[in-house]
Amino acid sequence: MENVQKEEQNSSPICSVLQILGAKWSFLVIAELAKGPRRFQQLHRDLVIVRTQSLTDALRHLEKNGIVHRDVFPTVPVSVEYSLTEKGADFQSSLKEMEKWALKWGDSAQFI
Repeated sequence: MENVQKEEQNSSPICSVLQILGAKWSFLVIAELAKGPRRFQQLHRDLVIVRTQSLTDALRHLEKNGIVHRDVFPTVPVSVEYSLTEKGADFQSSLKEMEKWALKWGDSAQFI
């Protein structure tokens, strides 16, 4: 029990951020939703490298943690639209800094 308490005390704020954001695809989902609200299929088309189940899992996790808002419209069939919450939109400056870092230090062949 002491080890668990020590780990929690030593856990950095970055670990907290990673727990809130969850999977690696979350960063891409947030970046895409920063452009405006999207329905699931549009997100899936825009994020072709993300499998359907991974996108679903990322959206659920982000919604659970207050990053993404899920709006259900009572149409036939039901329409669902995703958008960033204020908390999610506030993360944009961090994403921009990550992008600058990646452009400076990342393998430029990966970004083509």
